[in-house]
Amino acid sequence: MKKLSVSLLTAVFIVGISCIAVPKADAKGVVIYSNCTELNKVYKGGVAKKAGIQNKGGKTKYKPFVSAALYEANYKKDRDKDGIACEK
Repeated sequence: MKKLSVSLLTAVFIVGISCIAVPKADAKGVVIYSNCTELNKVYKGGVAKKAGIQNKGGKTKYKPFVSAALYEANYKKDRDKDGIACEK
């Protein structure tokens, strides 16, 4: 009975681990995040296309990370089209 419980618990653990969302990388090795929550875990202020871009959406708490390649990979997450994806 104990072996059955241990093997069942192990199987549940393995299935649970395999369901964790892992960000994908494009051909250049740049990470494509599934949503802004995942992107903001790594880049709190979002990702800007280039330095000096002003946020259209109002005041933000954090300064965005500047990377043209990372922005291009995640440009769909820039809702207000101001050149900063997932700004906070």
